[in-house]
Amino acid sequence: MGEKKRVLAAMSGGVDSSAAAAILMKEYEVTGVTMRLFTNDEIKLDDKKTCCSLDDVEDARYAAYKLGIEHFVFQFGDRFRECVIDRFNNAYINGLTPNPCIECNRHIKFDALMNRAQELGFDYIATGHYVRRRFDEKTGRYQLLKGVDDTKDQSYVLYGMTQSQLEKTLFPIGELTKTRTREIAAEHGLMNANKPDSQDICFIPDGDYARFIEEYTGIKFPKGDFVDKNGKVLGTHSGIIRYTIGQRKGLGIALGAPAYVLSKNTENNTVTLGTNDDLFSDTVIAAETNWVSVSCPEEPIKVEAKVRYNMKAQPATLFPLEDGKIKVVFDRPVRAVTPGQALVCYDGELLLCGGTII
Repeated sequence: MGEKKRVLAAMSGGVDSSAAAAILMKEYEVTGVTMRLFTNDEIKLDDKKTCCSLDDVEDARYAAYKLGIEHFVFQFGDRFRECVIDRFNNAYINGLTPNPCIECNRHIKFDALMNRAQELGFDYIATGHYVRRRFDEKTGRYQLLKGVDDTKDQSYVLYGMTQSQLEKTLFPIGELTKTRTREIAAEHGLMNANKPDSQDICFIPDGDYARFIEEYTGIKFPKGDFVDKNGKVLGTHSGIIRYTIGQRKGLGIALGAPAYVLSKNTENNTVTLGTNDDLFSDTVIAAETNWVSVSCPEEPIKVEAKVRYNMKAQPATLFPLEDGKIKVVFDRPVRAVTPGQALVCYDGELLLCGGTII
């Protein structure tokens, strides 16, 4: 028996990462780590409904204690503000709808944490994501696959991972269902075995993005015009950051028929409204594409693609473009394609690539 490899297991205080650490202990020397990304005061938080709050640090520390492993807390607040919160605010201010979980994974978990783990002499980091990785002997590439539990698959938010990051990352619960993950936590006596999953964005637990952005940046967003597709003024909106593409509720305008947000124009401060049918399109272009499991093809390929996290991947054709862009044409039009969100493409369970919708 050689020495066990050392793993730094990210522990958020939730059941998934705690169970992941427990599973790893059979084969590895495991140390737990919780990343402190903000204080409750910084985000005006007065309850416990978020990951990365002080209560979650305590839950993670207790889980590590129950497992009998060492536990660290790393302060990544400055990096989180710069790479996640500031980017989120700037995107919204510029009329986009970002996914901050993707940025957090890219800049915090698989960059800042990975670098710290290597500095400290760990062989791997591990997370509680419902995804799988494998090595393809033919191509010499690591591949990223959907989690076995299709209802919990998190591959969409990990499309930015590089080959070097995949080589050094373990996903212990990717082969499990959520039910089995909870059972493993209970078998190890972890009190978070039945802890509910965190919802919404961790730094905006009440889901009120506009309130957060205005309070955090100090910028007040003026009223402007609701317009139709021809530019005809329909009414007054209450600030452009309060609307997302596809939104129907909370518009505060009566048009005699259901109205939906089609687009936003920050230059002239207008929000365009239309019918549900107007929301469907078949062509999506994404930039800053990261090819994960395969290299970028030279010819068009058939894929399944999704334009938001909780959507079922749909059949499409991918066309590689210049400058790291891709064009995806869906077999059937999809609803509410939103600039700033991610377009992620699959071949069955295999995640091929992803990029930001432009």
